[in-house]
Amino acid sequence: MRRRMKTPLDEQKIAAFLEAHPGWRVENGMLCRTFEAPTFLRAVDFVVDIAKLSEAADHHPDIDVRWRKVTLRFVTHDAGNRITSLDARLAAECSLVFAAL
Repeated sequence: MRRRMKTPLDEQKIAAFLEAHPGWRVENGMLCRTFEAPTFLRAVDFVVDIAKLSEAADHHPDIDVRWRKVTLRFVTHDAGNRITSLDARLAAECSLVFAAL
């Protein structure tokens, strides 16, 4: 399987994403958001849904689970550890998955 080169987003595109997707922020060069589920089991269900979504896209966020809180961090390693459109697309999809919990 051949991978295509991923181009980092410029600051304007990142700012537009952040404006359109409340809750997301840039932290240490990564697209980040913390979600709080109503219960621990719902938080784990969310992680499983994100794992399936990420596996299908062959692009995986860092995931931190702390009781009912799930923090996702997206960055593209083969784009020099920068944020790409793939990160933004998956982050937006994660927000939709959480909203459907």
